[in-house]
Amino acid sequence: MKKIIIALALFMAGFSAEAQLKTPQSSPKMTLMQTVGLTDVEVNYSRPSARGRSVFGNLIPFGKVWRTGANENTTVSFSDDVIIDGKTLKKGKYSLYTIPKIESWEILFYKTTDNWGNPEEWKEENVALRATVKPETVNKSVETFTIGISGLDNNFAFLEIYWENSYAALKFEVPTQQKTTANIEKALAGPASADYFSAAQFLFQSNGDNAKALVYVNKALDMSKDKPFWYNRLKSLIQAKLEDKKGAIETAKASLAAAEIAKNQDYVKMNKDSITEWSKN
Repeated sequence: MKKIIIALALFMAGFSAEAQLKTPQSSPKMTLMQTVGLTDVEVNYSRPSARGRSVFGNLIPFGKVWRTGANENTTVSFSDDVIIDGKTLKKGKYSLYTIPKIESWEILFYKTTDNWGNPEEWKEENVALRATVKPETVNKSVETFTIGISGLDNNFAFLEIYWENSYAALKFEVPTQQKTTANIEKALAGPASADYFSAAQFLFQSNGDNAKALVYVNKALDMSKDKPFWYNRLKSLIQAKLEDKKGAIETAKASLAAAEIAKNQDYVKMNKDSITEWSKN
């Protein structure tokens, strides 16, 4: 029995040491992040190498769904809705699949991203968007599979795929014009209640001009239909700092009532404690 225990301990020690050993991956991971106009695009994929093998038409059969990389799903995410081939692809994260052919490639954005390679069961309803592009032949052979984002413009870019002597590019359009117009209109409309609240909070927390902070928090409250309890909480603290304990108590009571309705026990306690403290003076 003793020999068995010793042998088992040695085996476990060896397994533990082996589990800690790190070696280079044959298809290393890559993360690509690019802002196009005002839209953030992120690509995560693994990069296999040809290593003397014939890739398209052999390692990657023509006419078959390809994981477009190696190992886990290659994923592409967009922070805004984008337009591809005249169709809208909703913002979000997608698996990227392709069907390489001699004359054309199909590019597919698939809704599930937790597949290892191709899904066990391909479901056409999970294809969020399908587009067709014409591949090109490049003069210099690309040893390691590469995805890039290039041809940057404020309103569009190209998702590019390179491997061996093949190159395929998919144009996607981003809503820069709409987002910029909305930002301009928002800026020209003036600060919002949250902006005034943030300004008041900064002045109060940094021991700045509390009289000005009170002006700002009052503007925030005037502009806010719901009168958030955290707005009134800040106002009460500013009033107390300005030695207006009576006003601070009244404002804290308003904050307390709203916090009780919202069932926010932290603000309920803070307001009750402050009311008790300020009532002593």
